[in-house]
Amino acid sequence: MADENTNEVVAPVEGAEAAPTEGRGPGRGRGNRGGGDRNRGERGGRGRRDDRRGNRDEEQGEELIEKLVHINRVSKTVKGGKRFGFAALVVVGDGKGRAGFGHGKAREVPEAISKATAAAKKAMVRVPLKEGRTLHHDGLGHFGAGKVTVRSAPAGTGIIAGGPMRAVFESLGVADVVTKSNGTSNPYNMIRATFAALGEQTSPKSVAQRRGKKVADLLRRGGASAEVAQADAEAIAE
Repeated sequence: MADENTNEVVAPVEGAEAAPTEGRGPGRGRGNRGGGDRNRGERGGRGRRDDRRGNRDEEQGEELIEKLVHINRVSKTVKGGKRFGFAALVVVGDGKGRAGFGHGKAREVPEAISKATAAAKKAMVRVPLKEGRTLHHDGLGHFGAGKVTVRSAPAGTGIIAGGPMRAVFESLGVADVVTKSNGTSNPYNMIRATFAALGEQTSPKSVAQRRGKKVADLLRRGGASAEVAQADAEAIAE
């Protein structure tokens, strides 16, 4: 009986020692491999998502026209020296009638430009263009001490504008325009005044829809014949 009891007791002990050893070895290995695969999968998934986002940003960057208008450096005197900061003003457009501007601040220039570019993309507005190259009519813009005048121009005139205003029209896709700036030369106020003038632009098509008339009827009021007005109305895309 003692031998039987001893055998019965010893057998489970040996099995108990063998089972944990076998379980720890393969189990721990499988756990590590599984955890490693999961971690690699998560890292790989995040990497793929980041890559897709990067590709979308690159595609948007290829389609959009980015113009750096102004960079301002400021310094703060602290204990031990000076601390510098940068502010960037950027204009972004698609060259097809949409443009926007934004500004960003950071400790480094590239980061400030990226912030300004992101803000400009979110603030893009659409401006109706005549024949895809110039404005439909003259306009006035005012912001702070800045006053700008924008006028439509015939084909071949080019962009007659200086400073920040030229960046706006180049990114907007305007090929012929005449502008004049009065007052301040602050680029921020000039940009805002320019967008204020562009915000008042309307197309004959939108005016005709608002008044419940045909585009040809509006164009005939300028003294054009019915045939010329009809041809101009058909040529208007917006």
